[in-house]
Order: sequence, then structure tokens, then C-alpha cells
Amino acid sequence: MIKKIHRQSVLVLIPLSIFSALIEWKKLPLSILIGGVLALANLKGLAWGVEGLIGAKGATAMLIFFSLIRFIIIIAILIILFRLKLLNVFGIFVGFTVVLILLLKEGLKSAKNEK
Repeated sequence: MIKKIHRQSVLVLIPLSIFSALIEWKKLPLSILIGGVLALANLKGLAWGVEGLIGAKGATAMLIFFSLIRFIIIIAILIILFRLKLLNVFGIFVGFTVVLILLLKEGLKSAKNEK
């Protein structure tokens, strides 16, 4: 399911960022792509964490540690890029939202198929 979300995200994010280049050339297309890439990376980390929880008898200290590290890395990347004035906040939200919508769509489709 994650590979399918990755494929669909690329097929949506790239045309969306190209279209956004017509609106604002400097920051918006790059912001949309970075937001999408960070959301996809976070999704992969979440999937890894859930797989670890299912296999283990609960939340281990290692899983909690890696979840916290993943969150800190994402925040650090965003702070650095904002300080360098390379990002548009709206573009980051669009990138995250596209991945979230595709995740919800695939999750609902998967749940519907299991019934």
C-alpha cells in the first residue's frame, strides 16, 4: 500500500508543482515537492513503527526513540529551510495535504476491500 501511495503522490505532486510555477516561480513549486517528500518519508517511518508495534508486545523504548528522532529531523529540516527563506508555508501544507489525502483514499479502499 505504501508503494502505491508513493507512486500516486509522485503522479500528483510533480504536475501540481509545475502548475504552481505559473503562480509563483520562486518558492511554491519547491515547497510543494519538499512538503510531499517529507510527508512520504514520515509515512515510511510511521509504517516501520507500526510494524514494530505489531511484532512486539507494545511500544518499546527503541520505537519511541526513533519516532522522536524522526519528528526532530523533520522539524530541523523545515526550520533550516525556512531560515534560508527557501520555503513557502502554503506550499509545505499543500505537499503534506496531498500525501494525506492519498493515504486516506488508499486506506479507505483497502478497508472496503477487506469486508
